[in-house]
Amino acid sequence: MIFIDSFLIIIILLASFSLRLEYWYWPKNEILWLILFSPLIAIPVFISFRLYRSVIRFTGVQALSTIAQAITLYSVAWGLLGYMAGIDGIPRSVIIINWMLALIGIGGSRILIRWFFSDTNLFSVIKKNRVIIYGAGSAGRQLSHALELSSQYKHIAYIDDDLTMSGTYINGIPVFHNIDIENIVKKFEANEILLALPSVSLNKRNKIINKLTLLGVQVRSLPSLSNLAEGKVKIDDLLEINIGDLLGRDKVEANLKLLKIKITDKVVLVTGAGGSIGSELCRQVLLLKPKSLILFERNEVSMYSIEKELSSINSSQIDIYPVIGSIKDYKRMRDIFKLYNVQTIYHAAAYKHVPLVEANQSQGVLNNTIGTMLAAEAAIAEKIETFVLISTDKAVRPTSTMGATKRVAELILQALAKQSHETCLTMVRFGNVLDSSGSVIPLFKNQIKKGGPITVTDKNMLRYFMTIPEAVELVIQAGALSKGGDVFVLDMGEPVRIYDLAVKMVQLSGLQIMDKNNPDGDIEITFMGLRPGEKLYEELLVSNSSEKTENKLIMREQDRVIEWDFLEPMVSELHNFSLKNDQKKIRSMLMKIVPEFQPKE
Repeated sequence: MIFIDSFLIIIILLASFSLRLEYWYWPKNEILWLILFSPLIAIPVFISFRLYRSVIRFTGVQALSTIAQAITLYSVAWGLLGYMAGIDGIPRSVIIINWMLALIGIGGSRILIRWFFSDTNLFSVIKKNRVIIYGAGSAGRQLSHALELSSQYKHIAYIDDDLTMSGTYINGIPVFHNIDIENIVKKFEANEILLALPSVSLNKRNKIINKLTLLGVQVRSLPSLSNLAEGKVKIDDLLEINIGDLLGRDKVEANLKLLKIKITDKVVLVTGAGGSIGSELCRQVLLLKPKSLILFERNEVSMYSIEKELSSINSSQIDIYPVIGSIKDYKRMRDIFKLYNVQTIYHAAAYKHVPLVEANQSQGVLNNTIGTMLAAEAAIAEKIETFVLISTDKAVRPTSTMGATKRVAELILQALAKQSHETCLTMVRFGNVLDSSGSVIPLFKNQIKKGGPITVTDKNMLRYFMTIPEAVELVIQAGALSKGGDVFVLDMGEPVRIYDLAVKMVQLSGLQIMDKNNPDGDIEITFMGLRPGEKLYEELLVSNSSEKTENKLIMREQDRVIEWDFLEPMVSELHNFSLKNDQKKIRSMLMKIVPEFQPKE
């Protein structure tokens, strides 16, 4: 670059004289030496401005500004030297012409080199994904700039909701209104649409995504403008559309005061700490700065995984204690509660997979029902301040053993809460959480990757969905609202049809559904029929009566309570039948305790 610049500087000076004098000029005497030795002035100036430390293939606006400053200083220094040396025959306009041509020559040479080494030059044979950016705001423009450096993407157009932007160009790239999007995708042969809408509400985002699903192109989402600006997100990290975006739920800010009440500066224990809900509880509890955190888990692999993760994010050096144990071991729990002086317990340990529990009734009862009772009794015996049970919408008018066992666990906690003791017992009921173990979302993702088919139980199956972090955040707040014996129900929004989720996941992957109307499609959806214990739709309220709380997404149910003196003998019988593995009597007793239990088989 020094050699090229030196050569250009001499040629540019000769051209400057020739333009000024209007004939091909060849200097003599002092002017010739002043021109030939001009690189001795320019190169040190350029070095001082670090022009030779820049990676030319990444030259941008800031680099061109630096080049302009360096050329200006060189041009002025060269002109002053000529006048100070008293050399005749240097027209003043030559200095200005030299400055202008140097800007074009020196700056232009770098732009030319950048173009040559880029993937957009005439000689490039790399085939790129042709992408449209939805959103011509600051996020979209930054994303477009990032695409210039990408070897995989070629930005061909913007789409924006602002009608006044239509027909304009941003950095040479046309902007169109969203009403023309279908024609634009076909016209430009776009492969992908990248959403650059980090500040748009989920409701509006949901409408946009629903419109894009019909276009047959892959849709990806820009995680957030701040992450991109801070370099935390690279262009190759553009995320596939999160199914959570399709639920149309705007996030409600958490009440920080409620979050802290039962956790900050307290000893907190989480059962089932290695599970989907338990592990997220541990993450959020740790951020709220407890005095110490006890992980209670019986699965060694899950325990190792969550302890390792929490240790890596434990910036406050909070004591974390991994404890191997089972909730069916009453003595073990009492010993642990006493040893660590536990104050708050989040009980997430449970068998949750409906068909598996249906095939293993006795273990479902022993773990979900008896295990919860033993954990609660151990908490009462050790005078734990708060005990929060994580329940499920499947406990409402259950059709499965899993739902029935969780409903009995709720009844046990309500009955125990009515007795006089120092432990506040409460429970929080909600529906499915996205991307949890056993959820349909990871199942569908894997099936799409394998080319299908996607397996759906029934075309009309409805489910409530919520993200794991949102559900856990609400669980913690609900626990803080408890007065004892409360059944809190989380507002899950509108139920979602599982078939619609499958269709949208296929479409947002840039693929098409294979069916009778489109036999040449990519992914087929097949229907398996309801599995043992499953029902078409879930409910959240048993009594259909609830009251509002301080958080509009948390409701307190007005539920019937069975007195412990009446419930305890039935639970004892259920326990004995489960120990004996007497399937018929287990089923009969569950139906006696939970009259709403209507098993499919």
